[in-house]
Amino acid sequence: MGEQPIFTTRAHVFQIDPTTKKNWVPASKQAVTVSYFYDSTRNSYRIISVDGSKVIINSTITPNMTFTKTSQKFGQWADSRANTVFGLGFASEQQLAKFAEKFQEVKEAAKLARDKSQEKMETSSNHSQASSINGTDDEKIFHGPEAALLQSENDRLKTAVEQSNTNAKKWETELQTLRENNARLVDALQESSANVESWKKQLCACKEESDTLREKIAELEAQCNEASQEKERNAQLTIRVQELETELQDKEQELENLRKQAEIIPQLVSECESITEKLQAAELKNKDLEERIGGLQTDIADNQQKQGNMKGELKKFMDILDGKIDELHEFRQGLSKLGMDN
Repeated sequence: MGEQPIFTTRAHVFQIDPTTKKNWVPASKQAVTVSYFYDSTRNSYRIISVDGSKVIINSTITPNMTFTKTSQKFGQWADSRANTVFGLGFASEQQLAKFAEKFQEVKEAAKLARDKSQEKMETSSNHSQASSINGTDDEKIFHGPEAALLQSENDRLKTAVEQSNTNAKKWETELQTLRENNARLVDALQESSANVESWKKQLCACKEESDTLREKIAELEAQCNEASQEKERNAQLTIRVQELETELQDKEQELENLRKQAEIIPQLVSECESITEKLQAAELKNKDLEERIGGLQTDIADNQQKQGNMKGELKKFMDILDGKIDELHEFRQGLSKLGMDN
């Protein structure tokens, strides 16, 4: 079957700065695919991530590895073989939790695979040693071609045991190296955790500074609003000043007209005095006329009374005349009747 993916997710990949061992260096510009692979042939597990044509994670999971959550969306683990620390930033806390659970599951599986491999090696080593001992005993018993064959087999087994011992020493050396690398990576991890705490403090300080800046921005906006209102008031005042200047020009024109009129005031005064004299003379004439009018009104009243008396006498005369006319009319009718009778 070969190597097959057993779990896949997406995350931003980081590696610890090899120089400072403190800062994170982005290994990908954006979120990339991160997968767990299982090799059935070697019975091993790997975390692999590829960005385009570049392999940015190739980490074989060992029982000694530990995946640590340093925040709600960020986790890391140390790889002694790659001599680095990998960091993953996820889009959600759930994705981080699933990846951490899978890491623990793969780590346990790798531990079981290692234990089984050690058991096989110990069984093989014990079997080789037993065969070597038996071969020595057989040498004491058998002679001839069989003894030579057993001697050859014994030599081969001794060589295998020596090779196994050499490999064991080599593995012990590698194990010690791995332990030392693991210790260094643990120190780096602790330092990284301390850096995370420092970053958290810096983040809190940045948030406080951001809040302070927001308050300042709010104050500046308020000042800008006041400045805008002041500009509007200044514009209104400018318009009012223009209106006042226009009114001032009108007043100056009126004042000029009044000055021109003031120049003719003496003439007007003299004319007024002349008119006053004429008015006084007219008043005298008016009094004289009023006296005459009073006399005329008296005469008119007398004439009206006389006219009334004359009207009364005329009415009496008319009444008498009407009577005479009626008598004359009757007289004519009598004459006419006498004429007709004759």
